[in-house]
Amino acid sequence: MQKTVEQLHYWLIKVPEVFRVMTEAEITQRPAPKKWSKKEVIGHLCDSAIVNLERFLQVQNEASPYVVTTYDQVQWVALQGYQELPIEDILMLWTSINKKIMYVLDHLDEETLAQPCVMNQQQRTLGWLIEEYMEHLAHHIHHQILMNECET
Repeated sequence: MQKTVEQLHYWLIKVPEVFRVMTEAEITQRPAPKKWSKKEVIGHLCDSAIVNLERFLQVQNEASPYVVTTYDQVQWVALQGYQELPIEDILMLWTSINKKIMYVLDHLDEETLAQPCVMNQQQRTLGWLIEEYMEHLAHHIHHQILMNECET
């Protein structure tokens, strides 16, 4: 889990640095009508962090196995108006939630990581859920923030 915490720490430094050198046009431009801007992508990553922090806690606290529910990601981005918010506010939210996630991850033991959960009717573990979160985060950062194409 230490490697995961270190990777998350890296992104908490790198992502704000990347946004600091972008222009407002680069941050808010949508590559196509139904594609997210870089600002909306980081907003989506805020939503993902909020939802996953709750999942990471509930797997440890609720009846076993915890059943992971999904959410309408596109609708959440639209409803929260990330495109209109200042990028500094979005980055502060994203950073704060992920610092809390780092704390939670840093205090998990192997037995806890093996706790079961069910996602899409498939048996999983808390460790798997954390790996999925990190892969999702890295995918969006690599392909939509560091690159020019932003997809929903």
